[in-house]
Amino acid sequence: MVEPMSYLTAFVVGLSGGVHCIGMCGGIIGALTFGLPEKLRGSLVDTLPYQLGYNLGRISSYVIAGGIMGGLGMLLAELVPVYLAQRVLLGVAGLFMLFLGLYLGGWWLGLARIEALGGALWRRIEPIARHLLPVHTPGQAWVLGLIWGWIPCGLVYSTLAWSVSAGSVLEGAGLMLAFGLGTLPNLFAMGLLGSGIARWAKDIRVRRAAGLMVIGFGLVTVWRAL
Repeated sequence: MVEPMSYLTAFVVGLSGGVHCIGMCGGIIGALTFGLPEKLRGSLVDTLPYQLGYNLGRISSYVIAGGIMGGLGMLLAELVPVYLAQRVLLGVAGLFMLFLGLYLGGWWLGLARIEALGGALWRRIEPIARHLLPVHTPGQAWVLGLIWGWIPCGLVYSTLAWSVSAGSVLEGAGLMLAFGLGTLPNLFAMGLLGSGIARWAKDIRVRRAAGLMVIGFGLVTVWRAL
């Protein structure tokens, strides 16, 4: 069973990892924003439903992926003693958090290789998104966000590794929902405010502070597993 504190931790990991989201997805956010009709782009109020649609679609993809990984963890737990399976999977999740913190801080870029592994899936999905531009309705924005959520991302992959240890479809989906909500403030602000947020996210001090926070969560998770 996932402890309530784990959902809060997943939220904070998403929030602190938002500096990576802005750097990686800034170009996508810009393309989606400029994909709106010209009469909408000049008003924050008019673009608000579309930015919500993009981000809720993205989070929906995370929830689906979390449910799949949680179900996989449930199957693994049936093959070995449940306690052992949870400890091992929790340890793996903690290690991925450590890797993620090092990645966010710029101290180790190994997660970029894992992101590259997801490139094959993304190359198949991405052309679908191009056919949905320009966006005319918030519902269409949600579908685009649903596709966006599958872009290769070390931050997402690290949290998905944690979702495997949840041990059920519902709890794996719940962890990814909490994580996705944590990423929402940064990417939502990026969609509305643009370059000012991007400059802040690229500040090495901000990135290293976020990295150290995630490393702290990783160490606690590994300690719990041990």
